[in-house]
Amino acid sequence: MLFGKRERAIRRIVIVEDEPLVAFDNEHLLREAGYEVVATVDSLAEAVRVLDEDDDVHLVLSDITLSGDGDGTDVARAAGAKGVPVLFVTGSCPDAARALAIGCLAKPYTDRMLRNALEALDRKLRGEPVKRVPAGLSIYA
Repeated sequence: MLFGKRERAIRRIVIVEDEPLVAFDNEHLLREAGYEVVATVDSLAEAVRVLDEDDDVHLVLSDITLSGDGDGTDVARAAGAKGVPVLFVTGSCPDAARALAIGCLAKPYTDRMLRNALEALDRKLRGEPVKRVPAGLSIYA
């Protein structure tokens, strides 16, 4: 499209975060940035339920450490089985996560860092080169 905005590859996002304030902030930021937040959940079981019920999720934004059974790597495995990419948002991304996610955004991060990370991943998912990886973001896939 000439002189217009391109269609985003990432439009519908599931947030998996067990810290209520972080979850609320992410949900608010993403909505303000024009994304649709499909659901905000705090456990593996709820993430799996959402992924089973909605077949039009474009990205899962997940912390690694979650309350209850399972963790973010389990969420990533469930999302991967549905063909949904995962961006981990965590203080420490384990090496094993590299095979499970499209990338990792290091905590703590700012609103701008999250928006820039999503824009870079959107370019990556559309098959465009990511010329400059934003601060705090590691791209894996």
